[in-house]
Amino acid sequence: MSNLPPSNDPLSSARPDSHTDPGMQDRGAPPSASESQAGPPPQIPNAVVSGAASLNAASSNAAVSHVAPTRSTKMQPIQQLYNEISAEISKLYVGQDELVLGTLTALFAGGHVLIESVPGLGKTLFVRTLGQALGCEFGRIQFTADLMPSDITGAPVYDMQRSEFRFRPGPVFTQLLLADEINRSPAKTHAALLEIMQEYRVTVDGTSHRVPRPFLVLATQNPLESEGTYNLPEAQLDRFMFKLRVDYPTSDQEAEILRMHSQQVDLNQRLRDEVKTVTNPERLLEAMQLCGQVLIEDSLLDYINKIVRATRTWPAFHIGASPRAGIALMQSARALAAFSGRDYAIPDDVVEITLPAMRHRVQLTAEAEIEGRSTDEELQALVRGIEVPRD
Repeated sequence: MSNLPPSNDPLSSARPDSHTDPGMQDRGAPPSASESQAGPPPQIPNAVVSGAASLNAASSNAAVSHVAPTRSTKMQPIQQLYNEISAEISKLYVGQDELVLGTLTALFAGGHVLIESVPGLGKTLFVRTLGQALGCEFGRIQFTADLMPSDITGAPVYDMQRSEFRFRPGPVFTQLLLADEINRSPAKTHAALLEIMQEYRVTVDGTSHRVPRPFLVLATQNPLESEGTYNLPEAQLDRFMFKLRVDYPTSDQEAEILRMHSQQVDLNQRLRDEVKTVTNPERLLEAMQLCGQVLIEDSLLDYINKIVRATRTWPAFHIGASPRAGIALMQSARALAAFSGRDYAIPDDVVEITLPAMRHRVQLTAEAEIEGRSTDEELQALVRGIEVPRD
């Protein structure tokens, strides 16, 4: 993601630049595949250019269109909503564009996010700020080795006055849930949370309790430590729409963080005073349904299908992606198109989201790991070998 040159697009000024993953780019007016070949626009840091160009080179097999993507009045409310949410988040949360864009894409596409980052990068602040801007409830669970499934879901409690058991909801009954260090709890606790992510309900003593919608889980794991952790199995990783990697901020961004958050002002007060609520859960649900109406041509569907199926025969992968990966690519491509004001998806939307949507759904062979290859590099090479639709 990058700073785009000034334009009339209201999204071009909504997001500060940052050091981010090459799999996610800015949501200003997205370049067509033919424009990707001409090189990056000015003002993009070299570190971002080298990564983004390697994945965007997948578009070099064929030009998708020589005409700039057209805007749709039908999708303008979603584009404007995305613009407003991003602007409100930037009032308290500096940088980390991949995290912001990936989370909003997952939210509007009905998915969940796994975040891989070291501690102290402001993930809790981000979720609280997001909840304030969206008008949604926020919850946080610190996962530990002794955390039980009932600590998440809730459990029946005996009511002395009524002489009966009643269900006491757990912390999962919220709308934005931060599952901090999810890999520090045992597998049965993982399973309890992942079931709720899939079914949007909790079943206790034969009775189902619906969690409020929209419902977004942001689970974090620390890539630096493995002592006392329980790795998520591939079948559980597949439940997450994206795996986002959050790195340290740039020098300018870190200086801005120090200026913004070193005055010992109560965070709750700052959230109330500085971050405006720009939407509500009902409006979000309507926007999610509208995103589902974004058109995906048969040629683009075939392109997504080829990418997913190619992972199962790629020499460097021991395990390929499941059909759920293709669904995630289609849903997220629709959301990205709507963020750009389009009522149709283009190959660039798919290419842009491939790494976050696929990196946790494939597994390198032992030989590839010994040779020092990375999952992202192999996915980039795979996408470059698949011809881009011409129509």
